Amino acid sequence: MKTIVITGADEDIGAAAAHRLACRGHRVILIGGDLGKTRSAALPINAPYHLAEFAELDDVERLAAELLSEYLRIDVLATNLSTVVGNRRTETVDGHELIFQINYLAPWYLSWLLTDQLLYSRATMIIASSLAHRVNAHFEMGNLNAERHYSLSSAFGNATLARLLQMRELQARYGAQGLSAVAFDGGAGTSSASGLDPSAKTRFHAKRSPRTASVDKAVDTLVWLAEGTPGINYRPDRYYVNRSARRTGKTADDRGLAAELWRHTELILDERIRRFQPDAIRTRV
Repeated sequence: MKTIVITGADEDIGAAAAHRLACRGHRVILIGGDLGKTRSAALPINAPYHLAEFAELDDVERLAAELLSEYLRIDVLATNLSTVVGNRRTETVDGHELIFQINYLAPWYLSWLLTDQLLYSRATMIIASSLAHRVNAHFEMGNLNAERHYSLSSAFGNATLARLLQMRELQARYGAQGLSAVAFDGGAGTSSASGLDPSAKTRFHAKRSPRTASVDKAVDTLVWLAEGTPGINYRPDRYYVNRSARRTGKTADDRGLAAELWRHTELILDERIRRFQPDAIRTRV
């Protein structure tokens, strides 16, 4: 039995995967942004749940503190995707572009806060990305907040690309210490963990493929990765679509860019990161 934390577990891919994993005997911890939906997803499987607003980094810190205080180990941390509609650039209370924060910055920060726990558990990090990283990304390190040339599709594409680069650097930094990082095609989920008004969510790939089939494949792949053993059932540092490893775009495979993005993210979050001494929130090893 594994202890599996799933963000965006209040609907769509996250909820379905949580239900399937719990029915297979795993201890699943649901993270959602909507109380009613999160509770409705958790109660049928008798699973613990936590609420988190990824559009507020203070809430990410609170969530990390709760997870560290209540669970001795985390075998799998799976983070899902969220999207919005409209072409107006929106900033969070933290001053970051909304899609960038909910899909990259907040999940990155959560994993950073949990690093020692994940290393102690020799955990697997499963990161949802999307084929949008190939067709929609226009990645500029100096424009991560999309202050120039904003569009919904490019903002989402850039976030999914950043998540793949995060996966690369996680494996490079911590693979030798037992942590495994892997990515899968999570489409463009409608998770309430994004902290968005439900009316502002969209199914990003709805015109390209039937949503139900897309969700079923993503759920199956997420469950397969969560239950499997890295290096035996699948290789870490790979992007999986329907259980098959797929080549990513050239930018997503740029190891130098992955390291640069990691350093840049640390600079963005520098004030928050410096507040935490090793034992302040990150658990003992």
